[in-house]
Amino acid sequence: MAENAPLFPALSPVGGKPVQVAFDGGRLTSDAGVLVLAEIERKLGIAERLARCIEDPRDPQRVSHSLAEMIRFRALLIAAGYADANDCDALRADPAFKLAVGRLPESEADLCSQPTMCRLENLPTATALKRMMAAMVDVFCDSFHQVPRRIVLDIDDTEDRVHGRQQLSLFHAYYDSRCFLPIHIYEAGSGKPVAVFLRPGKTPDGVEVALVLRHVVRAIRARWPAVEILIRGDSHYARHEAMTWLERNRVGYVFGLAGNKVLLGKIAPLAEDAAVGRVDGEAGKVRRYGEFRYAAKSWEVARQVVARVEASVQGNDSRFVVTNLEGTPRWLYETVYCARGQAENLIKAHKLHLASDRTSCSKATANRRQQRCRPPARPHRSLLAAAHPARVGTGTLLLARRPVRHHPVRPDQGRRPGDGDGHQDQGGTAFELPLSGKPGAPRRPRHQAAALTQGAACPSRARLPQQPAHTVASPTPPTITPRAAKNRLAQHAGE
Repeated sequence: MAENAPLFPALSPVGGKPVQVAFDGGRLTSDAGVLVLAEIERKLGIAERLARCIEDPRDPQRVSHSLAEMIRFRALLIAAGYADANDCDALRADPAFKLAVGRLPESEADLCSQPTMCRLENLPTATALKRMMAAMVDVFCDSFHQVPRRIVLDIDDTEDRVHGRQQLSLFHAYYDSRCFLPIHIYEAGSGKPVAVFLRPGKTPDGVEVALVLRHVVRAIRARWPAVEILIRGDSHYARHEAMTWLERNRVGYVFGLAGNKVLLGKIAPLAEDAAVGRVDGEAGKVRRYGEFRYAAKSWEVARQVVARVEASVQGNDSRFVVTNLEGTPRWLYETVYCARGQAENLIKAHKLHLASDRTSCSKATANRRQQRCRPPARPHRSLLAAAHPARVGTGTLLLARRPVRHHPVRPDQGRRPGDGDGHQDQGGTAFELPLSGKPGAPRRPRHQAAALTQGAACPSRARLPQQPAHTVASPTPPTITPRAAKNRLAQHAGE
């Protein structure tokens, strides 16, 4: 039968209507939705931004697939549900993907194949990956039509289980698997992703947490110098190095704090009062809140800690939060800190819809490049939304206007049991720091926090009064000549 035959006589009519078969429909596709995603990607300019971060070693006269085309093709494949690079071979001639990348479906050449995509994944260096992450932070900043006054960043990590011998994969006892432990950072008010860092499968230490926050905060403030930033995270982000850097750079933070005997001893009256209230029939679950100043063994300064004690049929449950914000303990815990739970849902959506946990390449740089090519989890918001209204709990924050007193490192600041015994901030009530206006004039009074209704204001660092240094002249050690030293050794040997 000819292809232009209007009817197929072998088919019976259905419902009194004839069934027609035509063979002139052309090339068909089931992924027409990538055309809409391609328009969003062009508005954001993700592929071009990332391509500019990679040095292309190929001969320009012999290039058939540019870096921007390959990155756009890979990102659209992931967004359409094709997470593996092997799908490039089956979809390189698909008309929808060719149109989305910018090629005519009939007359122009097919898109890149799987081997070419694999070479792209192994091309970026460590420096290029850092530039790509900075470019994604720029995408986040450009998604706002107006510069926000305040942003709240939620930081958390998640398990990325591996099944091979990939670089950076380690065994994690909590998850009972070999995995990566990438760090995700999201903006709480809009749910937009800010940065994702693929890292080894171990809990980050203080130096690493401070390094991640320093890169992200500086990248954002390079675009928005006056923006007020609040960082929220779990207990293993409450590192002394990270909190010290945030305090010195006018950044607010609310971190969970793991309990210990010292903290439980400080809230013993609260726990007793909550238990008595439940016995008296106050409620099925009775909560009490308190705040105090506390310094861990590895800290050089006391910080504000908020405690929540709950008495129920299951017993007493205590939670602690360390922060440099002012406010009532209940508001700081329930409204500010607990709202960070939404970040876990955003991480799940990122892993489910964008397959960000498909890191099967053997090289760590290739797996990191794959995560850089994940399009935003909510691209329609990035494209259409203006300044998003913040969620409940992200407004009306006031940073504590108290100077940070950095003590010199003490010899008893080790990790061994009993090393911190006798420290002035261990076990007892910590000293109360004076307000910043009393000891001396602040360095930047125009940045000083005042009554706020829109967000958190970051206080400037106040200069503490300098005590006169008392120098003690040390006696000059006697000069010992080589001959005298040799005579002394011979004398001791003779004895």
